[in-house]
Amino acid sequence: MDDLKIELGYALLPLVNSPDGTDRLTEQIKALRHSLAAEMGFVMPAVRILDNVQLDANGYVIKIKEVEAGSGKVWTGQYMVMDPGDGQVKLPGTHTTEPTFGLPATWVDAGAKEEATLKGYTVVDAATVLSTHLTELLKYNMAELLSYGEVQKLLKELPKEQAELLKDLVPSLITVSGIQRVLQILLAERVSIRDLATILEGIADGIGSSRNPVTLAEHVRARLSRQICAQHNSPGGYLPLIAMSAKWEQAFAESIVGQGEERQLAMQPSKLSEFITLVREKFEDAAREGEAPVLVTSAGIRPFVRGIVERFRAQTPVVSQSEIHSRARL
Repeated sequence: MDDLKIELGYALLPLVNSPDGTDRLTEQIKALRHSLAAEMGFVMPAVRILDNVQLDANGYVIKIKEVEAGSGKVWTGQYMVMDPGDGQVKLPGTHTTEPTFGLPATWVDAGAKEEATLKGYTVVDAATVLSTHLTELLKYNMAELLSYGEVQKLLKELPKEQAELLKDLVPSLITVSGIQRVLQILLAERVSIRDLATILEGIADGIGSSRNPVTLAEHVRARLSRQICAQHNSPGGYLPLIAMSAKWEQAFAESIVGQGEERQLAMQPSKLSEFITLVREKFEDAAREGEAPVLVTSAGIRPFVRGIVERFRAQTPVVSQSEIHSRARL
């Protein structure tokens, strides 16, 4: 069973075995694996590329664990042109939508590439379109791709001092699969697991009060506050944020039922849809001003707020007050 697979229509085979000997797609995938390892802290599985005669000639399908995760169409020898302002491109070509984010795009012949660049449009080739789509799908499904074997490999490579801490934790207090679950929870919210030493310290810190991976992940996030703030800093060097009001904090706190590990959110549907509408409006206003803020809430309700927000705005980070580093500019 392949963890990652790209199936190509026959017209896309030049992306892999081009006549001039430059395998653009394989080179880009190699670079992508390298950058994801540096950014997120684990090496993604190898990607198998094969042809599929049942696909449309210019079609491709990306599969994760044999299940289709995304698909699209690209044209080799042509360029995809997009207007940075999200409008339709004023050039002759095939009007379509960009497969990763669904934005309006146009495929133009190689001869129109220069004109498109001069007009200030974004111009990308077929291999880049496909590898961008793969990148986003990987970031979205990273937690699923972090296998037990990969976690063992990461733990084996720890420096000597941190290996001592690991001995104190495994197997007496937590199993390797318990650590895997904590790492998956972090990756699901695009938190890098590169600083494994700090993550293990966070687990050691929280394991006395709970063995629930969700609770342990919250402990770890507080330890990674500097990294989390840096990740969401704006180009201006400050952390843009939208904070939940005391009214909404209270509404969420009062809607949590159950004790300890059995806690869950039981909010009225009408109240939930009011919250969803408000979050949408505030974040769309911020986007129009060129900001990409984080949603700030208190630590006790953060996992529940995130559970709601990820359903309609998966890319919106939800951070607790304990994850905001003391030196962050807000």
